[in-house]
Amino acid sequence: MSDSILHGCHNPNMRYENPLYLAEEAAALDYIADGRLALGVSRGSPETALRGYEAFGYTGSEDPRGADIARDKFELFMQAVEGEALVESDPQMAPPGRLAIEPQSPTLRDHIWWGAGSRDSAEQVGRQGLNLMSSTLLTEATGEPLHVLQKDQIDRFRAAYKAAGHTGSPRVSVSRSVFPIVSEQDEMYFGLRGRDGQDQVGIIDGMRSTFGKTYADTPDKLIEQLLADDAVMAADTLMLTIPNQLGPEYNLHVMQAFAEHVAPALGWKPNTEGPVVGDAI
Repeated sequence: MSDSILHGCHNPNMRYENPLYLAEEAAALDYIADGRLALGVSRGSPETALRGYEAFGYTGSEDPRGADIARDKFELFMQAVEGEALVESDPQMAPPGRLAIEPQSPTLRDHIWWGAGSRDSAEQVGRQGLNLMSSTLLTEATGEPLHVLQKDQIDRFRAAYKAAGHTGSPRVSVSRSVFPIVSEQDEMYFGLRGRDGQDQVGIIDGMRSTFGKTYADTPDKLIEQLLADDAVMAADTLMLTIPNQLGPEYNLHVMQAFAEHVAPALGWKPNTEGPVVGDAI
């Protein structure tokens, strides 16, 4: 693994997004952030609302999960990001022709990540030449541990990226729930449950799925466990999932404990050494 970093990004649920508005907002933010934007995009996770996106005016889906409109919106979003002229101009207001969105950021495409929930969808991300995000859940269950399935997902993504003729260095992130136990409070919250944690298999969105375990232990044990996690070691970015119910002060403690006691042993480098880059294909 080239780097293991704490990484944050916005993750729009495409079922609920206006793709052209999102493209303009993302381009503007990419400029403001001087190219540091990390824009995670996905179909969206399962939710308590039944076809909730329709309440926001986004209708026409034939899939109760809304996957079809999410795909269509993402295609339009990418056309806008890549500068395609999508709308006819008003001849009373502009020269004849078609108009693209404004502003345009030439680096935005390199900063878009798709949240893939399966190995097949990761291959599609590779063919599109985007960055890959993989969470603590895969909508597949083969009997293999999550990290093994996820490593295969990463391999397939990179192979599809190369086969499609892309020549960049795409980024790959995986998510984990990791809690270094360095205090009595940590032990109270996560000690027993984390040490006995195992991957779980369940049904989500009608599909047998694999849910990743929680990593909670002393820093030395966490280092040992994460070095043995095939997907973590194959990725360039580790995203920490933390329970916001415990409040910002405790979450800051979790991230500081990870950064100080665990991350350096995984190959983490401070951002003062320059931006993280993906592995060359």
